[in-house]
Amino acid sequence: MFSKVKFIALEKFQTLVLIGETGCGKSTQVPQYLLEAGWCKDGKIIGITEPRRVAATSLASRVADERGCILGTDVGYSIRFDDSTDNNTKIKYMTEGILLREMMGDPLLTKYSIIILDEVHERTLLTDIIMGLLKKILKKRKSLRIIVSSATVDAEELRDFFNSNTRKYGGKDSACILSVEGRLYPVDIFYVTDAVPDYVKAVVETALKIHETEKSGDILAFLTGMDEVDRAVSLLHEHGKLVNVEKQKIMPLAMYGSLSNADQLKVFWRAPKDTRKIIVATNIAETSITISNVAYVIDCGFAKIPWFDIETHTNSLIITPISKASADQRAGRAGRIQAGKAYRLYTEKAYEDLSQCTPPQMQRSDLAPAILQLKGLGIDNVLRFNFPSVPPSKNLLAGFELLYALGAIDYNGVLTNPVGITMAEVPLEPVFARCLIASGEMNCSDEITTILSMLQVENVFIRPGGGQASINARIAHRKFEVEEGDLLMLLNIYTAYEKNKCHSWCQKHFLNFKALKRASEIRTQMRRLMEILNIPLNSCEDDATRLLKCITAGMFPNAAYLHYTGGYKTFRGNEDVHIHPNSCLYTLQQPQWVLFCEIVQTNKIYMRELTVIQSEWLLDLAPHFYQRTTLNSAYTRI
Repeated sequence: MFSKVKFIALEKFQTLVLIGETGCGKSTQVPQYLLEAGWCKDGKIIGITEPRRVAATSLASRVADERGCILGTDVGYSIRFDDSTDNNTKIKYMTEGILLREMMGDPLLTKYSIIILDEVHERTLLTDIIMGLLKKILKKRKSLRIIVSSATVDAEELRDFFNSNTRKYGGKDSACILSVEGRLYPVDIFYVTDAVPDYVKAVVETALKIHETEKSGDILAFLTGMDEVDRAVSLLHEHGKLVNVEKQKIMPLAMYGSLSNADQLKVFWRAPKDTRKIIVATNIAETSITISNVAYVIDCGFAKIPWFDIETHTNSLIITPISKASADQRAGRAGRIQAGKAYRLYTEKAYEDLSQCTPPQMQRSDLAPAILQLKGLGIDNVLRFNFPSVPPSKNLLAGFELLYALGAIDYNGVLTNPVGITMAEVPLEPVFARCLIASGEMNCSDEITTILSMLQVENVFIRPGGGQASINARIAHRKFEVEEGDLLMLLNIYTAYEKNKCHSWCQKHFLNFKALKRASEIRTQMRRLMEILNIPLNSCEDDATRLLKCITAGMFPNAAYLHYTGGYKTFRGNEDVHIHPNSCLYTLQQPQWVLFCEIVQTNKIYMRELTVIQSEWLLDLAPHFYQRTTLNSAYTRI
């Protein structure tokens, strides 16, 4: 395990690449060792970045508990729209986006003595941006130290990236590798003989079989997304009542990124006596968090990842086979406390056919947010920026085109004033940031902040798995539906919530009280940001058309039209898409034109969070993007 002696390397090297299995203490023990070694002298801070907010909040809570301090004092966290630190905080956990925002005001990160980049093996878009920026900062701040923490063995690549600062000019190494061995018990791997037709059902059946036949130890099952996790947890609750096990009950728990902090923390609690926890999680549980007492893992073999389609210029969440690295990480969760077992719901040949690792997000993402961030940080020539993984030129070009269409950059790629500069300050997707700016000009910022806040929380609706409860939920939700689409429905829900603000009202209407409370907190923070950015706060006073036009002013790139075949096609790329079954438009007469917030790909390609618009608005609000001839050609296909 760790010893303080190992970190003497930081006296000689600016960058330390730390390799160790998830659960070995990289995220919790290292910051404490560094604090005790004096790295927080003169009021400096040890900062730790995490790809997910649940990791930032749970790790901060655990370290504060270990040090016997109140969370938010010596140890704290900062995530988007939620800060739990004070002026005396010494160890600060934060999401990657928070560190990027801080760089805008403090480009050299002068208040930090050490930055620890945790979970670098996930290679998120923000991870790669931060590594490129830190590499530049290290040239100017020789006293700054960087620890790059990874659970997989990509150490040489990471070391060489940071070493190129000095090796380029024949200097000494500025980065080194430190490997730490964790205490892993053996894990037996089991495969299915034939592919399973329904892996959600197979996860539930396997979990119940383990519970009936295996000795003590909690179960961790991996699925791809919130809907699958909730479905499995619901089935486990139903089946758990029927299982004839005298000694042990089961406690099914969900774990995914959009859960409230309180619900996420439940998976870390010790189960009551004679109870086995069955945690059903997305890939958030692969490496970002360590759940104690897990002895059995069930791996569906798939994950949901963001993917940018360069042909259609759309961001999709696609379900895809995991990599070997992910499969091994999942299996390793079973060997933390005792010898464990991993049940893979795919064949051994399927495992052998998996790719070695998942492509970095930089190579499969919409790069408009990254370009906007870098421009806001003063990186004029993004094309020459030193990314750890070179992004595809087509993706970069598409990102520039979108930002130009939104008015964020001019013909020369320079941030416009005030639109582009303001958009770079707003911690939202570029299309949403543009909506926010337009709302001040179109006198509907009060409503737009509400809608955008609601879009930041995913699980507003409670949708029971089946039976009468499912019917009752659908009836309750219909009270808020409007023909203008899902975004105005969210506005109606929040407006009604503001008048009641109680658990019982939310239960009656099958709405998630914690999600609505979180949306309210985000809305308060967003309004505060608007005051700082001098965006007027005003209301459209029930003028739905003005509100819809404002949404169009930012989201015009995400348009789809009704095709004569009965389905929809995206305006860019002519991709076949469908209204998601959870949309309030699903059972209404199909509108001719809609805007979507995101694309989700399962058995079909679905549009989510829809808004009904008029095609004329596209010409009025984005004439540079939509020409009358192109709209007319779309009409010929309707």
